[in-house]
Amino acid sequence: MIKNTLLAALLATPFIGPIAHAETLFVTLEKDNALAVVDPVEGKLLKTAPVGQRPRGIALSPDFKSIYVATSDDDTIKILDAETLKETGKLPSGEDPETFALNPDGTMLYVSNEDDSMVTAIDLKKRKAVKQIKVGVEPEGITASPDKKWVISASETTNMVHWIDAKTLKPVNHILVDPRPRAVVFTADSEQLWVTSEMAGTLTIIDVKSQQIVKNIKFEIQGVTADKIQPVGIVIDKDRKRGYVALGPANRVAVIDAQKLEAENYLLVGQRVWNLAFSPDQQRLYTTNGVSNDISIIDLVSQTVTKSVGVGTYPWGVAVKP
Repeated sequence: MIKNTLLAALLATPFIGPIAHAETLFVTLEKDNALAVVDPVEGKLLKTAPVGQRPRGIALSPDFKSIYVATSDDDTIKILDAETLKETGKLPSGEDPETFALNPDGTMLYVSNEDDSMVTAIDLKKRKAVKQIKVGVEPEGITASPDKKWVISASETTNMVHWIDAKTLKPVNHILVDPRPRAVVFTADSEQLWVTSEMAGTLTIIDVKSQQIVKNIKFEIQGVTADKIQPVGIVIDKDRKRGYVALGPANRVAVIDAQKLEAENYLLVGQRVWNLAFSPDQQRLYTTNGVSNDISIIDLVSQTVTKSVGVGTYPWGVAVKP
């Protein structure tokens, strides 16, 4: 009788479509030497796990089975199983790795070595460093182009972006940008390179084909002094409609019209926003807020901040697993 009643209730319930599958966020906690695991749909911190000394940069492998974490004070990049968080290997990253970039097919990893003014190229199959490339002083921001042609390194003290041929691993050009470039990101079509400059409070857009600067956007926020506007992390949606820039101690994310190349809005998030990541469907944006020790969740349809989730001390990097 109970079974029949339950069946009747299920049959009477209207179909409301598939249940959304919750993605998982992995957040590096620089001062906790740990990794936070967050369910962003429920807005819950699930757990934290020790990962190594001063973790910053983080990325997932293209198959989402492995997590790469730069543990700067351990002078290595650790490989973790994305399900168990158990360490499965280490990469010879050179000294003080903070940030790194994977190439699109996940076969190579490029590491910024700030102290040595080098980029280390690592063959992931062999887990071996194959080349060290001399760049400017204090390299940090690094990215690989979706079309597999370029690796870009930004040197904070030299104020340059360095164009490295992805096949030969040789620098072929150097472009002067505004002071203290922090992050570099290609558009999905590999036609533009976006560069944030922390001290200048600007975003520079470079045409990849000509390697010429096409636009420089100066961020200005009413009621916020210029010294607080320090652009760092960048993400750009796959259709190149909008880009988003973390503005550090301004506690804002700039919303960029990626066609007009203009700032159209500023969203208030947590304190000292460092980095950003999209949800897999690009309907939400997640930010790491270093001083308020939380992440902000932004609904990109309504362009509103919907929630903050405490994660631990000094969250810095973020990666999303579907």
